[in-house]
Amino acid sequence: MTDTTIMKTAVTPDPAPGDAAALNNPDAEGREDLIGLSREQLAGRLAAMGEKSFRAGQVWAWLYNRGIRDIDGMSNISKETRAKMKERFHISRPQVSRELTSADSTRKWLLKYRDGQEAETVYIPDDDRGAVCVSTQVGCTLTCRFCHTGTQMLVRNLSAGEIVGQFMVARDSYGEWPTPNETGRLLSNVVVMGMGEPLFNYDATVTALRILSDPEGLALSKRRITLSTSGVVPRMYDLGNDVGVNLAVSLHAATDDVRDVIMPINKKWPLKELMQACRDYPGASNARRITFEYIMLKGINDSDADARQLARLVRGIPCKFNLIPFNKWPGSDFECSDWARIERFSDILAEHGYSAPVRKPRGRDILAACGQLKSESQRERLTQLKARRAAGIDDEDHGETAAQ
Repeated sequence: MTDTTIMKTAVTPDPAPGDAAALNNPDAEGREDLIGLSREQLAGRLAAMGEKSFRAGQVWAWLYNRGIRDIDGMSNISKETRAKMKERFHISRPQVSRELTSADSTRKWLLKYRDGQEAETVYIPDDDRGAVCVSTQVGCTLTCRFCHTGTQMLVRNLSAGEIVGQFMVARDSYGEWPTPNETGRLLSNVVVMGMGEPLFNYDATVTALRILSDPEGLALSKRRITLSTSGVVPRMYDLGNDVGVNLAVSLHAATDDVRDVIMPINKKWPLKELMQACRDYPGASNARRITFEYIMLKGINDSDADARQLARLVRGIPCKFNLIPFNKWPGSDFECSDWARIERFSDILAEHGYSAPVRKPRGRDILAACGQLKSESQRERLTQLKARRAAGIDDEDHGETAAQ
């Protein structure tokens, strides 16, 4: 994908799910999905049915506090009203095609949506709590050279309901309904770090974040939600003003020369612009530092000079680093930096006053670690494609593509 295409994606608004132009994820009977409607949209839909304003709060609580999956279960709503709602609405969840649990207790779900497309979601446990890593796109446009997801071409954006539904599937899996108190929940955080660039799917992502953080539903504090971007600078300003969740930036290089090669998006928004957007991000402070994610690539970005340049680059930004050992995936030419080199890199950043812990790799055995997500069906189809080619079978007979 060219840089021109990236630019168009970043500045062209995408329609909010469930707006007046289209129904939100209609089922085979043309009924609209309640999951993914904003609170305002839900109130408008129910008002159009003649319902009073309090009804939206009741339905919202059933959907997102109780996790109900059937309109008939809304017991404090009259049968007559429920019958009218069932004529117009349904409640969806992504279909769990596969659930895998790692030896380190990381759990990954391959989720299938109504049109057959798939995305992956991961739960990363940490003592008595943990983070759900959600995806915002099927595939990705960015083609970052170190990322497995980037080898899967972008198929489409996910809707707000499809994004929120990933967290709800995780809650289903762990039986964490109704919404527990903040101090008593396993699924305590959300990180928008899965498949895709969330700021290239801005409207749906922001709607999903508002649903996740609504105190009368899923009730995740904004300080427990972190969105990771590769550097879509104009949308970073919008994000800070619209929802103000924690910001993480996939940095991975201290110079434009290196970042241009491993992250082509840098050619559109180079480091100077990216760093200014970080300095301007609303709410960034020593109490709410921006996280710079930095994947450790042997011989590419891991020298002492890289570490010192990195410290100079972020000067004046309230920030911390998250050093990520590269997770090998099939077909990658990169290697992870040696452990001693990673520790030395971390020490140099610490000497300059920056926290730079090394992220413990999680879920490697189920390809759930950072940079390893890719729809399982895509992996399987690619394996089958290679086998057919080796046998001399014409790919056109199978409708396959060699794009990957």
